[in-house]
Amino acid sequence: MIGVIMRIFSFTLVSWLGPDSPFLFVWIFNTIDAILLSWCALLKKDRAYTILNLFWILVGIIGILRVIGYI
Repeated sequence: MIGVIMRIFSFTLVSWLGPDSPFLFVWIFNTIDAILLSWCALLKKDRAYTILNLFWILVGIIGILRVIGYI
């Protein structure tokens, strides 16, 4: 439940603030919630949800690297 609330919060933050959003914070926050949700999906043996959240972890890592100027 915490991961779901985190995801709702971060998307709400981006919706409200638009271009003024703290994008690095949002990427890090979304990546952490994807890790939490992946762990929960692994425990429940939900393969599709595990793959989906692993994908979001990868997207989050790429987003973080782009914000800090690494790629």
